Amino acid sequence: MIPKTAIAAAALLALAAAGGARADGYPDAGSVVSIGGPVTEIVYALGQGARLVARDTTSLYPPEAQALPDVGYMRQLSAEGVLSAGPDLILARDTSGPAEVLDQLEAASVPVVLVHDGFTAEAVLAAIRTVGEALGEDAAAEALAGRTADDLAALAAATEAEPRKVRALFLLSAEGGRLMAAGAGTGADGILSLAGAENVMAAAFEGYKPVNDEAILTAAPEAVVMMRGQSEHAGEAGDILAMPAFAATPAAERGAFVTVDPAALGFGPRTAEFARGLHDALYAQGG
Repeated sequence: MIPKTAIAAAALLALAAAGGARADGYPDAGSVVSIGGPVTEIVYALGQGARLVARDTTSLYPPEAQALPDVGYMRQLSAEGVLSAGPDLILARDTSGPAEVLDQLEAASVPVVLVHDGFTAEAVLAAIRTVGEALGEDAAAEALAGRTADDLAALAAATEAEPRKVRALFLLSAEGGRLMAAGAGTGADGILSLAGAENVMAAAFEGYKPVNDEAILTAAPEAVVMMRGQSEHAGEAGDILAMPAFAATPAAERGAFVTVDPAALGFGPRTAEFARGLHDALYAQGG
């Protein structure tokens, strides 16, 4: 009998292949600028880091990427800054911008390959293929996609085995007592879903928005999730769960507070690892 995880992995690969547009190949490109943390991670995971000449501010992994020149934040790029690196290929998430800058880069006759910025298992696999095809590393991309699909399928099997979903709230920030939560269509919502949790704010709004005490009390989260290692987003479990918005929730009663690496919201080669860690932490607290 074929294991369920193998069947699920094959299905993930088929879905990603069907849903992703093929990128043009530039196998001779030796001066590549990578824009977007997950894109940069994929380049390195394919063994092509030596071809990179610059990266954007969000590209922090692997650590050696940080030694590359920084062309700026992916959504506030300047054509001059990117072109100053002398690229013969630009790989960028399709949410990079501003749009007029992307137009300027294309007008400069430098190939620009856009990688879809999605928050699903299928989006991860499609991104791997897009980057691999652009670099002329199709075989390596298929191998990486296959391993990643296996990991994601094993994770899906683990989440499906849980008797119920933990109801979680992803808190982006609590700075100054102003609470910012994640709704639908976000990386936070995507990683919660892959981890087998229910985002209690997904039905209420899209994106990241401020939420009041009443909305949180009504949502009654059983766990609170935040990013770690970012001062503007930092929060101690006790301080957060003692806030009026959370004190009367099941999360406070259970002491269920979990942190994740900020890169977990980016959806790249480590997505299955991040989601598995989140799943294990959430369900270890009584899920």
